[in-house]
Amino acid sequence: MQTNLADFMRGTPDGDEAEAILRKCVHCGFCTATCPTYQILGDELDGPRGRIYLMKQMMEGAPVTRSTQLHLDRCLTCRNCETTCPSGVQYGRLIEIGRKVVEEKVERPFGQRVKRQLLANFLPNSKLFTPAMKLGQHFRPFLPKTLRAKVPVAERPLLEPTRKHERKMLMLSGCVQPAMMPNVNIATARVFDALGIEIVTAPDAGCCGAVRLHLGYNEDALDDVRNNIDAWWPYVEDGVEAIVMNASGCGAMVKEYGHLLRNDPVYAEKAARIVDMTRDLAEILPQYEEQLGALVRRRAVHTVAFHPPCTLQHGQQIRGQVENLLTTLGIEVHIPADSHLCCGSAGTYSVLQPKLSYTLRDQKLEQLEKLEPQMIVSANVGCIAHLQSGTSTPVAHWIQLLEHLLYG
Repeated sequence: MQTNLADFMRGTPDGDEAEAILRKCVHCGFCTATCPTYQILGDELDGPRGRIYLMKQMMEGAPVTRSTQLHLDRCLTCRNCETTCPSGVQYGRLIEIGRKVVEEKVERPFGQRVKRQLLANFLPNSKLFTPAMKLGQHFRPFLPKTLRAKVPVAERPLLEPTRKHERKMLMLSGCVQPAMMPNVNIATARVFDALGIEIVTAPDAGCCGAVRLHLGYNEDALDDVRNNIDAWWPYVEDGVEAIVMNASGCGAMVKEYGHLLRNDPVYAEKAARIVDMTRDLAEILPQYEEQLGALVRRRAVHTVAFHPPCTLQHGQQIRGQVENLLTTLGIEVHIPADSHLCCGSAGTYSVLQPKLSYTLRDQKLEQLEKLEPQMIVSANVGCIAHLQSGTSTPVAHWIQLLEHLLYG
C-alpha cells in the first residue's frame, strides 16, 4: 500500500510505525472473512481492510468525521485479522494509533465523553471498584437486568496457601479480577503451591493499562505501565523466576510494555526485561504436566467446553496449550465451532457497544452449548463474566478447574 503521510504524522514515532504497517497491507481481504463485526454488519468499513483505508486517509490529511470514529469504535481489537493476515499486518498496533488520531481530531458527544471518562477512572481504580462490586453483589437480585449482567455472583473464597517456598513467581492481581472473581488468583496460588512455587504479589501494582489505552487515554495508560514496572522491579531484582498472568487480556497488554515504552529513556530497558519475564499460565503449567498428573485427586468434572479468549489465541498467539494440559489430566475438552471468533466482551466493549457485544455473546454461547458441557472454561475475567451473563451453565477460569482436580 502506497502512503503519503500528512505533516502532522510524518517523521513522528506513531507516523513511522503506522506507515510501516500500512505498507504491508496488500488489500487481499482475507481479514474480512474472520472479522466478527464485518460478519454481523456486512459493511466493508466495519472490517479490518475498510478500517485500514479509513486510517490511511486520515493519516494522509483527509477530514476525520464522526463516521470514521464510529467505525473504529466498533472494532473489538480482537486481532483475529492478525492471525489470518498472510502479510503480517500488525492491525492491533495500527488501530491504537488511528484511535489516538481520531480522539485528537473529533470531539465526542458529551454523553460519550462522560461514559468513557467514568470507565477510565472507575475500572482501573480498585479502591473505587472493589467496594462498588461488593455492594452490587449484595443487592444483585434487585439490580436491573443490564446491570445484573455485569455483576457476577459472589464467590465463597478458597483458602489461600500459607507455605513458603524457595522458588517464587510474581503475579499481577489485576484491577477488577480480585473483586469480581477472587478465586482465580487464589486458585492460581494454590496450584503453584502444590508444585512447590510461591506466588507473590506487589501491593502497589495495579491495572495493566489496557482499560485506559483502549479508551484513548494513552498517557494515563502509560502511567499505569510505569507504575507496574516500578512496583515489580524490586521483585525482579530479588530474583523471581517469572511474572505470571492469569488474565489473558492483562498478559497481552504487559507483553506490549516494551513496545509502548520503547522511546522512554528511563523505562525502555526495564520494560523490555518485564516482557521477557511475563508468562501466561498456559505457557508455564504445561511444563509441569507429569507432576500435576501425579497430584490429581478428583475427576468429578468430565466434559468441558473451552472458549479461548482472543487475547490468548490472537494477542499472545498461544493455542492448544490449555486444551492439551486438561486432556492429559483426564478432562474431556471440546472446542466450539468458530472458536477463533470473539465472544464480544473485549474489555469495555460490552458497555460501549452493547448490541454488537451481546449478539456475539449469544452466537458464542450457542456454539458452546451445542457441546453439552458440564462446564465452560476460559482464560480471561471479562470473557468469563460476559459468557456467564447469558447461560446457566457454570463458566469459570480453567485454573479453577485445575485447582479442583488437585484439591477436590
